[in-house]
Amino acid sequence: MSESLCFLSATELADAIRHKRVSPVDITSAVLARAERLQPELNCFITIDAERAMESARQAERLVMAGGPLGLLHGVPFTVKDIVNTQGVRTTFGAAPLRDNVPQQDAVAVARLREQGAILIGKTTTPEFGSKCLTDSPLFGRTRNAWSAQRTSGGSSGGAAVAVASGIAPLAVATDGGGSTRIPAACNGVVGIKQSNGVIPHSQAQDLYGNQTYVTPTTRTVADTGLMMAAMAGEHACDPWSIGVPKADYVDAARAQGDLRGKRILYCLAPPGRPVAADVARAFERGLAALAGLGAELEPFDGDGFNDIEPLWRAINHTVWRTRFVEIVERHRDELSATFVRQVESAAQVSGVAYQQAMFDRSRLFQRVQALLERADLLAMPTIMRTALPIDQDLFGTIEIDGHVHENVRANWFPWTMPFNMTGHPAISLPCGFGSDDLPIGLQLVGRFRRDTELLRCAALFESAHGFLDRWPSL
Repeated sequence: MSESLCFLSATELADAIRHKRVSPVDITSAVLARAERLQPELNCFITIDAERAMESARQAERLVMAGGPLGLLHGVPFTVKDIVNTQGVRTTFGAAPLRDNVPQQDAVAVARLREQGAILIGKTTTPEFGSKCLTDSPLFGRTRNAWSAQRTSGGSSGGAAVAVASGIAPLAVATDGGGSTRIPAACNGVVGIKQSNGVIPHSQAQDLYGNQTYVTPTTRTVADTGLMMAAMAGEHACDPWSIGVPKADYVDAARAQGDLRGKRILYCLAPPGRPVAADVARAFERGLAALAGLGAELEPFDGDGFNDIEPLWRAINHTVWRTRFVEIVERHRDELSATFVRQVESAAQVSGVAYQQAMFDRSRLFQRVQALLERADLLAMPTIMRTALPIDQDLFGTIEIDGHVHENVRANWFPWTMPFNMTGHPAISLPCGFGSDDLPIGLQLVGRFRRDTELLRCAALFESAHGFLDRWPSL
């Protein structure tokens, strides 16, 4: 009975706790036991905070029994990517030089989850400072895919996605700066959303106005994504983009109600010149058929303007990294991975004029997406262009897709995720099938700017039509 609790959604657990059908202590004990059992196999945690989690569970149980007011997530376990601050719990950023860093306060999103009664059980793995699409670091080694020990978990929120996919905890706080939530969600068969800019405040961003990174939910179900957003969203003085953004009813939006009649969806398999695996193409076609079956009107778009996004993203992103991390590289080079050092140092070649031109190009990309969404309610495309890469993949190596070798992992594996970090539009990755290697495939839906509730509703309907929730990895 105890381990079966690990396979319930957060929505189910919260309801069971509220009606005294299950104890927060039993749930927390079960997920901690599963975490300890699977950690040697998956390596998805940097820190498991068992003692404090159990104390929080006991406090949660006392409040339930006393009949006190309960938060939205009272007694429900969650994890936090180790790039997001947690008060009193070490936050290493996946980097050996910060192995003993202990923040003095929670990130706003984490504080809000705790205020709603959620119980932190541990910190999940991330490459150094969330710097790549593969989750490995000299600090902890490699995080394995939940479905195959020979494949990567994706990244940079690999630990978050693996913890959810493997039934360790139903909710995970992740981050996304170029696809870092959606890539591992697709690799591990879970739901990963990058919400609209400003919907969930980002209290650790240093460039408040040019920021393109997001603190995000990762879950197994769209309903649980809505539940997390309900807890995490809402304006905060720390984030100027959040101020004045109304908090919607994300829980209601994430219910599979109605159909998609009257909705137009523009779709594109791949940007011009980018490869896509045949099994991904087949799964995408079935996903489109499911959307059409729900009543949506489908229309292709040509992908022009999306085929050379990676250099633009890199010019903006890597200059931020160089400014933040050049001192760490100078002082701790021997403790850091060569890949991280190379990325930080590469930005020295980007001039101030080139950076500003990239920001101009970013504005034009926003206008391109806006123009598409004037014609439609949603965009659809594959999240990634092949299933999870080999566990020992090198970011600066080649990528193989259906027997063909390509340079540039970012540009050819996830060309569709980076654009929407830069434009701020909401984008969600949903499981839409399995490849010829029996690994998950993801479909990405993109919504209108700050119309996150409309995106959630469509995602919930797609999920109900596709029915992948009864399949778990064999661990």
